[in-house]
Amino acid sequence: MKKTAFILSVLVCAAVTQAAQVVRGPYLEDPTQTTLVLRWQTDEATPAWLEYGPAPRCNQIMKISPAGKDHKAVLYGLVPNQNFCYRLYVYNKAHDGVQNPVEGSFRTLYSAERKEVHFVAFGNTGGDNPAVKQALSTQMADKKANFMVHTGNLTASGLNTDADAEFFTPYKNALNSTPLFVAIGVNEYGPEKESRDSKSFVRSNYARYHDMTWSTATPKYYSFDTANARLIFLDANAAYGAVWAPELDEKSAQYAWLKTTLAGAGEKWKIVVINAPLYSTGEKGAVNQVAAYLVPLFEKYGVNLVLQGNEANYERTFPIFKNQPAARGVTYVTLGGGGATPTRRASTDNFTARFVATYHFADIKIVDRKMTVKVYTDTGKEIDKFELYL
Repeated sequence: MKKTAFILSVLVCAAVTQAAQVVRGPYLEDPTQTTLVLRWQTDEATPAWLEYGPAPRCNQIMKISPAGKDHKAVLYGLVPNQNFCYRLYVYNKAHDGVQNPVEGSFRTLYSAERKEVHFVAFGNTGGDNPAVKQALSTQMADKKANFMVHTGNLTASGLNTDADAEFFTPYKNALNSTPLFVAIGVNEYGPEKESRDSKSFVRSNYARYHDMTWSTATPKYYSFDTANARLIFLDANAAYGAVWAPELDEKSAQYAWLKTTLAGAGEKWKIVVINAPLYSTGEKGAVNQVAAYLVPLFEKYGVNLVLQGNEANYERTFPIFKNQPAARGVTYVTLGGGGATPTRRASTDNFTARFVATYHFADIKIVDRKMTVKVYTDTGKEIDKFELYL
């Protein structure tokens, strides 16, 4: 009650002056069963107040963000399998009142016994096509998924200065209610990725504004568990010439980490997210040198689904084992239609089950030992549906 009274008292005395504006976000990242990161940016340096709690009691806990333009709040005291809501209050420029709150909601990750997972997946969101992105964002928000997976290439340039126009603003509806996980893409390494002078590019333009689940090399590769699934995010961008990307050959630290992470997943669903496609008939094609290392490892440890990026199309393979379609194998799905202009098929192969050059996203649900994947265009048309079984 005291916290609510404090906010209301400030609202009552708010002056009619130009207020500081929230120009990015709020957006949600790195959810766990008990914590979550909420970030936002304002156009003026200002303090801000954040209230949150189990829905619909959004005012159970208050956090104060000190004056600044870049704001980050780590929300503690959460519980698994729970819907939460929040209200963000931003001081006005005169520092004598706050604006009406920006409101949002989220859900914490599921505990193991629930055996339910629901997420949406998309990628390649660079380019100047805001109407398409807004349509995709609205549809993804309507799915009320627990989290979002991005297959990389947030912007065309990798620059933070382009991130609002190309990503945060058009995808605002989804970002303020659905926590985000990203597989770092080749664009995130910047146009000078092959130069050793590009060392600080990722740190300045990507890592500074995103919080991914902790691991040895976060935010470049990491994993997390939710319910009966393990999701693993890899960085294969050394294959594209990014000199500061971690290697992924059999002697690399990332490969050793991946092997341990897969082996420790046990009987969970195993889902890998990677920007570089390992099977592709699109214009850019498969990254064969990476596939040579990873495909045998995925087959050995029973990876169920690989979500790929970089290509601006949708493509799904049949389950593949030892480089051939098989009844039991690894299914590879390219999700690169989040805003970049769709590209057509450049070759054919017997592994392709479905190929569509269009804007799209995937809605993925796991219930116990069954996974259902539905893929929709920006107009809401279903272009693919398939099921996998554990």
